[in-house]
Amino acid sequence: MGSAGAKAQRAARKAKIEEMRRAEAARERRNRIITWTLSGVIVTAVVSGGWYAVQETRDRAEAKKQAVAAPVKGEKTFKDLGRNHVTTPVSYKMSPAAGGDHDPAWMNCNGDVYGEEVSETSAVHSLEHGAVWVTYTDKATSKDVKALNEKVKSTPYTLMSPYAKQSSPISVSAWGKQLNVDSSSDPRLQRFLDKYVQGKQTPEPGATCSGGKAA
Repeated sequence: MGSAGAKAQRAARKAKIEEMRRAEAARERRNRIITWTLSGVIVTAVVSGGWYAVQETRDRAEAKKQAVAAPVKGEKTFKDLGRNHVTTPVSYKMSPAAGGDHDPAWMNCNGDVYGEEVSETSAVHSLEHGAVWVTYTDKATSKDVKALNEKVKSTPYTLMSPYAKQSSPISVSAWGKQLNVDSSSDPRLQRFLDKYVQGKQTPEPGATCSGGKAA
């Protein structure tokens, strides 16, 4: 009886151990499945999120591209502009001039601000190089003039000067393009700069804006 009882106990312990091993194996399988599932969910989320971020960036870039490509509301376009170098006065189609025959020497236009009126024919040569010419009359407020001054000084391929004969307080001119505004805070002014500083309208893109007339 003693021997039989011992055998029964050993068999019971063995069965218990096997049962525990099976339970442990089952737990490990469940944990692996949970880990794999969570990993898959995380990878899917990361990939999806990455794709969304890339797509969102592309969408923003495309929207910006389209916005820059669109005409600036109110801008004027001038075509069939001469490009001859002349040393005689030129009668321009618009005021200020936004293209046409011009002086062989350009006005310096690397963010140059002039306190007096400049040679119009030289300023037109700067436009040919891809510059934007910012002009203003005495109707522009001192606050606007200061804001324009700061904007031009921080923007290569621009120049600024007073121009008494224009019809609006502020004008911005590029080769074949012009916009009149009443205030430096008009958002169209920055759009014009973004679009036409070294823009597609430039007859001589990349040409220098230094080494010309300084006054």
